[in-house]
Amino acid sequence: MSAHNTAVVVLAAGAGTRMKSKLQKTLHSIGGRSLLAHSLYSAAGINPDYIIPVIGHGREQVGPAVEALAAEFNAQQHTSAQIITAIQPEQNGTGHAVQCAMSALEGFDGTVVVTNADVPLLRPETLQSLVDAHTAVPTAVTVLTVVMDDATGYGRIVRNDEGEVTAIVEQKDADAHTLAIREVNSGVFAFDADILRTSLGQLTTNNAQGELYLTDVLAIARSQGHPVRAHHAEDARELAGVNDRAQLALAGKELNRRLVDRAMRNGATIIDPESTWIDVDVRIGQDVIIHPGTQLHGATIIGDDCIIGPDTTLTNMVIGQGAQVIRTHGSDSTIGARATVGPYTYIRPHTHLGEEGKLGGFVEAKNATIGKGSKVPHLTYIGDATVGEGSNIGASSVFVNYDGVNKHHTTIGSHVRTGSDTMFIAPVTVGDGAYSGAGTVIRDNVPPGALAISGGRQRNIEGWVLTKRPGTPAAEAAARALAESETANPQSDEQSEA
Repeated sequence: MSAHNTAVVVLAAGAGTRMKSKLQKTLHSIGGRSLLAHSLYSAAGINPDYIIPVIGHGREQVGPAVEALAAEFNAQQHTSAQIITAIQPEQNGTGHAVQCAMSALEGFDGTVVVTNADVPLLRPETLQSLVDAHTAVPTAVTVLTVVMDDATGYGRIVRNDEGEVTAIVEQKDADAHTLAIREVNSGVFAFDADILRTSLGQLTTNNAQGELYLTDVLAIARSQGHPVRAHHAEDARELAGVNDRAQLALAGKELNRRLVDRAMRNGATIIDPESTWIDVDVRIGQDVIIHPGTQLHGATIIGDDCIIGPDTTLTNMVIGQGAQVIRTHGSDSTIGARATVGPYTYIRPHTHLGEEGKLGGFVEAKNATIGKGSKVPHLTYIGDATVGEGSNIGASSVFVNYDGVNKHHTTIGSHVRTGSDTMFIAPVTVGDGAYSGAGTVIRDNVPPGALAISGGRQRNIEGWVLTKRPGTPAAEAAARALAESETANPQSDEQSEA
């Protein structure tokens, strides 16, 4: 897409009181991006010369968000547009907001697109079609319209007998006849920059809300003999505004429907689209199978031929080709090709599981690098550790990495076999090919090929429970068992004395 001499004004100054939130409305998120980010990405998608976010209410929150998005666009080379923030210090209507934006576009000659930061589903393709329609023939204003079954709350499009747009009448200013109109203003416009400047200077607050309405520019331009046209958007869902939490949820559901549909059409099998949630920056390969209850967030990448889920949440994860990740919660980590993870596995940031590796049931991993073919099968915590290739960590092992003040590192070599319930007291190193016995507490380095064991031989203190815990259920059970043993083997005492 390309648009020459085009600027996009994004209105993001409103209070958004219906959100009932300390967070400014446009910073609420769906699909892994804020409403503001969705609108700026859409604007950037038509490659304009300028993008002008207009901020006002909550600008101490919104301003830094715009700066972060501008830096993100620059890093990704997402757009060559110059992003200039305009301030609307007092919110006196959409006309006033665009006046503030035009002060940043002094001398600009071309098409000015005005859109809103609370319309997150608007596609760049729709914006581009509006610009194309606007520039196809000389036009002062082109309004993007949609037809809604329930037009409550929207400005109605009033046309003359020839079908030309004569005015947009806001809900509070409309009579009964006008309220019956189902074609509504989407709040998205394309303007001739010079005509827009002139018309903005003639706006008045003579309306029900006492504000400067951007929509009055249409009537002003028309009164001066300039053509005003409409461009119809086929999908009304794209133009749905978000003003409260319920509308936020509806927009999120529609966006997710799009993203799930895209993944399936690109070659992934999604067993239950209704229970699968995918963020906009997630990338999913071909022949992937995603089971119900899966959530893929952030910049997660799923390689070809993977099996993901059920009941799995992955955030900023990279999953290698052919890996299986089942009933797992993971973030900011990588899983190698053909590795297996789960069920009930917790992967914390900076974990790297190598090809054909395994993190099994009830395993927690954090800041750990686990080599190719190495396995941590079950009931284990592995943190701040490096494990070589082909090693096996026994069940119920713990990498004891924290001394109460500092974290310490454990290094396990290749082809190591450690017994169940081994404690690695970091910092410690276990050499290649070493073994440990079950229940070993490793406090010192283990040389390659050595067997590490700890503790003396087992000894039993007979009668301890009867003496130290008399009257308890344990003591009563022990007494019964001893009595039964004596009855079954009456010679035992004599043999013992002999």
